[in-house]
Amino acid sequence: MQLYTFGLNHHSAPIDIREQIAFPSETLPEALDQLMHEGSVREAAILSTCNRTELYCHTDMPDAVTNWLAQYHKQDPAKLGSSLYTLREGEAVRHIFRVAGGLDSMILGETQILGQVKHAVKAAQMAGSLGALLHKLFQTTFSVAKEIRSGTNIGSAQTSMAAATVKLAERIFDRINEQNVLFIGAGEMIELCATHFATHHPRHLTIANRTLSRAQTLADRFNGLAIEFSALPETLPNQDIIITSTGSPLPILGLGLVERSIRRRRHKPMFMVDLAVPRDIEPEVGKLDDIYLYSIDDLARIVEENLNARQTAAVQAEIIIETRVSEFMNWLNKRKMVPTIVAIRDHVEGYRQQELQRAQKRLHAGEDPSLVMEQLALSLTKKFLHIPTHALNQLNGEERYELEHWLRRIYSIHDRT
Repeated sequence: MQLYTFGLNHHSAPIDIREQIAFPSETLPEALDQLMHEGSVREAAILSTCNRTELYCHTDMPDAVTNWLAQYHKQDPAKLGSSLYTLREGEAVRHIFRVAGGLDSMILGETQILGQVKHAVKAAQMAGSLGALLHKLFQTTFSVAKEIRSGTNIGSAQTSMAAATVKLAERIFDRINEQNVLFIGAGEMIELCATHFATHHPRHLTIANRTLSRAQTLADRFNGLAIEFSALPETLPNQDIIITSTGSPLPILGLGLVERSIRRRRHKPMFMVDLAVPRDIEPEVGKLDDIYLYSIDDLARIVEENLNARQTAAVQAEIIIETRVSEFMNWLNKRKMVPTIVAIRDHVEGYRQQELQRAQKRLHAGEDPSLVMEQLALSLTKKFLHIPTHALNQLNGEERYELEHWLRRIYSIHDRT
């Protein structure tokens, strides 16, 4: 069994492929259960965000995992081939350290991903798919991420996805405080975006969610209005800025609804940012006049500012990661040796028990204790030396030379000069 990471992200796949492989939060328990049984894995965790879907697994059948992923999402494995990456052992460890540290994000140094990793771990714990290996991996990951945050300036000059959304809105509207802002969804990303927009004091702030109580809780924080999705057709024409991020498998805003809203607005521009994967807004909406629609991939274009400062911090973070990868792999390799060490101990213990029983019988028979002890030591010595001596006699050439070399190292035997 080995440690693997299987996945695709914003580097390897466009959004139209990523959204087809995404796992909504509510499906994680069932998906993990299926993966454990049908994917031939001993341990598993699934990280699914707008930028990536990754499976962290302890398995000896990697092909079974990738086949399961394709079948679960009803995709052709060959079609996913060019987008899907498989990382093993040290590469897998390095990858999750970089992900949690914000080094593999669309926006270098963003912090939201760490919370998403923690959510993935919690889901795996609840599903019973997190074993000793992955538990150790993720606990170390959290420690590495904390070290990167405290030991470098990677977060001081970073632009979060939420802040990038505000900057993009400011390119369309000079003054956000004169605009009405609608947030669709009530999750962490919407909360972050609402926090950033609230500092600009928009004219009105509205939270729409499938569950009104969740929308109300968030709206109360920002002195906003809470509505249900059913109110969107009436509310949408009054909104200038729309930010959406839900877990809906189907679009929330369709082409027809937006067309009607634009007509009612007399073609006053609308700025839309779809942060969801799968997408909440039908892509065709972006072709309408007076609509400025941006997907999560589009936001990457406005994060060039402060890049040099973040890149310097990233180099420092990579050094931290390489050190921690080495330490984790040392732990992992030692862990893999445990069965062999236990087997050797059991083998030797068999010798000890056998010779001890024989010595005890001789002592009970009244033999001289000193002779019995001498014979015990001699017998154990012969048994311990038999296996390496026999192996040396059976080998020839380079194999015999290599075994002799390692035996000398094991027993600290030095050539006489």
